[in-house]
Amino acid sequence: MAPVRCLKRICRSDRRPIASRLARVTIEAMTVPYGPLLIVEDVPYILELLEVTLSVRGYPVVTAHNGNEALARIAEQRPALILTDILMPKLDGFQLAHAVRRNPKTHDIPIVFLSATYITPEDKAFALSLGATTFLEKPIETEELLLTVAEILTRTSPPDQQPLPDEAFYQGYRQRLEEKLKHKQQQIRRSQQLLDSVPSAQRPVIETIIEQTEAQVQEIENQLRSLGKQAEDPGAPEP
Repeated sequence: MAPVRCLKRICRSDRRPIASRLARVTIEAMTVPYGPLLIVEDVPYILELLEVTLSVRGYPVVTAHNGNEALARIAEQRPALILTDILMPKLDGFQLAHAVRRNPKTHDIPIVFLSATYITPEDKAFALSLGATTFLEKPIETEELLLTVAEILTRTSPPDQQPLPDEAFYQGYRQRLEEKLKHKQQQIRRSQQLLDSVPSAQRPVIETIIEQTEAQVQEIENQLRSLGKQAEDPGAPEP
């Protein structure tokens, strides 16, 4: 297994400004004795950007396009760190984190959430309640990403991450989905109203936004339906 190479000395607090943290960093390679970084992202260009950014710094990287693929990658090789988007098809980031924390073999793997959609204080609080190590908003600054990864990988011992009870998870998860559905539906209405007032040259941009948001609405509705089926039949497979 190839060793992970990262920064040797870092400031432990992620609340400091990047410039202050960079001033305390010595760029010196060291070996961290466990597996690759797992990036989970359904948008191809973002996935490629994250993969290139980390791999050119010497980190071994594996990728997945959704939570289901991520769980398969984890079964093949335990990662040192999971960096995951939240809004994804099939199995989203919240569900992935809950599954990782429930598994005794993976419960202590650090998880970093990356999101441009779930960014309200309530979203972040729920993410942290699932055992996320930290939460980064997109677009992500390269320096912040690299410092966050290095800080996590060079901790002397991983924190004890306890899984959220299933009932609490599904209650909080449903609330986040319902709030996000309302927000996305409002985005669509606002975009549709703009179509009649913007110059014709700008309409393709608005139409693309509507199309992308409608796809997100459909995915959120699918997840809510799956949750409803799970509530009606607790023995059914989880969404």
